[in-house]
Amino acid sequence: MASGSTLQKAIDIVTKATEEDRNKNYDEALRLYEHGVEYFLHAIKYEAQGDKAKDSIRAKCFQYLDRAEKLKAYLKKGKKKPVKDGDGPAAKEDKKNDSSDSDSDDPEKKNLQSKLEGSIVIEKPNVKWSDVAGLEGAKTALKEAVILPIKFPHMFTGKRMPWKGILLFGPPGTGKSYLAKAVATEANNSTFFSVSSSDLVSKWLGESEKLVKNLFELARSHKPSIIFIDEVDSLCSARSDNESESARRIKTEFLVQMQGVGSDNEGILVLGATNTPWILDSAIRRRFEKRIYIPLPDENARLVMFKIHLGSTAHTLTEENLRTLAAKTEGFSGSDISIVVREALFQPVRKVQTATHFKQITGPSPVDKKTICNDLLVPCSPGDPGAIEMTWIDVPGDKLYEPPVTMTDMLKSLASTKPTVNEDDMKKLDKFTEDFGQEG
Repeated sequence: MASGSTLQKAIDIVTKATEEDRNKNYDEALRLYEHGVEYFLHAIKYEAQGDKAKDSIRAKCFQYLDRAEKLKAYLKKGKKKPVKDGDGPAAKEDKKNDSSDSDSDDPEKKNLQSKLEGSIVIEKPNVKWSDVAGLEGAKTALKEAVILPIKFPHMFTGKRMPWKGILLFGPPGTGKSYLAKAVATEANNSTFFSVSSSDLVSKWLGESEKLVKNLFELARSHKPSIIFIDEVDSLCSARSDNESESARRIKTEFLVQMQGVGSDNEGILVLGATNTPWILDSAIRRRFEKRIYIPLPDENARLVMFKIHLGSTAHTLTEENLRTLAAKTEGFSGSDISIVVREALFQPVRKVQTATHFKQITGPSPVDKKTICNDLLVPCSPGDPGAIEMTWIDVPGDKLYEPPVTMTDMLKSLASTKPTVNEDDMKKLDKFTEDFGQEG
């Protein structure tokens, strides 16, 4: 049975961990303890039946976690003597240094911050403002909040303070995360933290709010910095009586850190993105001082998107064809348009795959575009002059001429692709914009 197998696996792992611990293989013991606890937690969440069984497993988890923490502290200090359970050099050191250790030497804090350092974007995504079609209002607001204060700090003194929190909201697939990539690219001197709920929600009791606190502390030590939280609603939805204590504590910590009570938040921008802004907690919403609606693209933006997604692929589409496609895709998001184009780009591949006849033509070699070949093969109808009965298996790899994407391919793709944004969500977004937001 599933329950037995997961629980048994956890027991087997911690048994092995205890054995390694006794044999003084502390690195391996630590790894196994942590691994075993993950299995126990899976059993509690999905498989354990009844409160009594869950409590029993939980007690075991705490016991193994406690031991893992002691081993972790011991290994960090690099001791070589054996550790007696609960009374080893690491435990003694911890007790001795408990009062004298400064906050900067706190191993737990360092551990949490090292986890978060993985969310710092080291390589710039290379998305320029010009790569973002439309959204001029949103780009202006982000330049005001991020780029200008870094370039001209003397302009943002006294009462003219840069924005501390910006919320990008709108239907899915409209480019909110893409705008954040542009911010990361253009804000050269800033540290860009890209975090999601998985970076901040921990299975250990009390660790999630510590992660939130450490995220802001890390941002303060690397300022100017930008904290980008994608799908911010998953962390900061409205508080209610039936939510878990842990979720409530994360929200409270967010409120405290964003308000910056007792700490300096100058030089830190929190950038949030969400498709469902109406479920955000009202106190969190207030801390995002600027709330920008990222709408579905208009006809001109859709035209630019078709061109961007076609790129350098061979096609026979005219400017008029592209304008027709832009007009036909009212209600489509940028993501929907990329799917329409990708589907159309596969049509030539399908023509090659299903063709029963090919004919010879002259054109640029697929291997070296500068060389013109007169023996290239292209799929054709059986009745075409010069048609040779063969399949793609018989065509040499360097002799296949790539059939261009046509308007027929695009229309065929459009007929089978539907927009992903529904009308109910659009009404809610329009209402939220009317009440709390501004056009982007």
